[in-house]
Amino acid sequence: MTIKDIHGHALSGADAKATEHYEAACALLRCYLNDPLAEAQAALARAPDMTMAHVLVAYLNLLGTEPAGLPAAREAHAAAARCPATEREAQHVAAAGALAQGLWHRAGRILEDLSIRHPHDLLALQVGHQIDFFTGHSRMLRDRIARAESHWHAGMPGRHAVLSMLAFGLEEAADYARAETLGRTSVELEPRDGWGWHAVAHVLEMQNRRRDGIVWMTQDPPAWSEGSFFAIHNWWHLALFHLGLDQVDEVMALLDQRVLGSASPVVLDLIDASALLWRLQLRGVNVGDRWDAVASRWADVSATSMYAFNDLHAMMAFVGADRMGDAARLLDAQQQALAAGDDNVGFLTDVGLGATQAIRQFGLSRHGEAAELLRRVRREAARFGGSHAQRDVLDLTLIAAAERAGDVPLADALRRERAFARP
Repeated sequence: MTIKDIHGHALSGADAKATEHYEAACALLRCYLNDPLAEAQAALARAPDMTMAHVLVAYLNLLGTEPAGLPAAREAHAAAARCPATEREAQHVAAAGALAQGLWHRAGRILEDLSIRHPHDLLALQVGHQIDFFTGHSRMLRDRIARAESHWHAGMPGRHAVLSMLAFGLEEAADYARAETLGRTSVELEPRDGWGWHAVAHVLEMQNRRRDGIVWMTQDPPAWSEGSFFAIHNWWHLALFHLGLDQVDEVMALLDQRVLGSASPVVLDLIDASALLWRLQLRGVNVGDRWDAVASRWADVSATSMYAFNDLHAMMAFVGADRMGDAARLLDAQQQALAAGDDNVGFLTDVGLGATQAIRQFGLSRHGEAAELLRRVRREAARFGGSHAQRDVLDLTLIAAAERAGDVPLADALRRERAFARP
């Protein structure tokens, strides 16, 4: 008997119990909850030749951009490649293999083609959506999901995730009204969908609706934070709303209790810690020794340049903690990464090298040089990933650099530009 997933796709090498674990893992991943990797591994303990369970293990070890995840991901991909596979599963195996080689764009294209033929493959949509995020492909953040959305009817399991992904894609495309509606609907369907909460938070951030943002994020924090490996990023969004209202005491409380309080070594959490501390420092807020622990954790994961967007935030921490030796080593690692031949080479050459060097120059009080570097890369910044809200730190740093360099006309022009774009 052919075993199928809840959306009707054949699962090679599976049995009923392994499929239960696999579906549990996928459901957790859709909401960014708890430990989907443990459920995927439980599926493999039951069915060692279950192709999609190996693929899921690979994806889970890759999408966090953790250097330590690469060996496990490559091992899982190799195991998947040895297992029987349908045409759909073979495309997943190929996508995981490309991603394990740092070929983000190739993986995204493979999953795009898969989703065109199998619009109910929610894992393909979700992994593809994350790849679009990491590569800064804002149009595909919307269009990959928009192509499939009409195939997802009311009552279908996982539909909330389709709506939350489409909401975020619409937000990145500046279609704020539709984004907010779909994001709120996704949370109504599944209150624990962290991506849905996040999508609406982005809308409110981009529209400068700070008070609305605080109301949104504080109406039910346990829903989006308890057991969520996306919690720190959503706490970061709440902190940004308070920062926009100059409520620095509230920001510091969130920083200490939520963003730094867990001492998380996870790269995605370190990005949020660096980004919030840097924004505070740009405002002249004394953050004390808070940079030290963050910089130490970055030092543990930045020996190689694996993803340029991460490098930018590691540099913020090294500059903030005055660890210029680590800053120099990071720049050396970026130069070495240029020989790797993967997509990070493009992320670096398009944006990452200039942006990371600009942060270092800023830290050395070479503000004119920092401003010039940022002016060169700011219009291309989407090419190295992240969201509009995250990349906003480049504009904020440019304004501060121009002011400190004494370039009053540039600083004034940038502030007027910003006020027009974000009234």
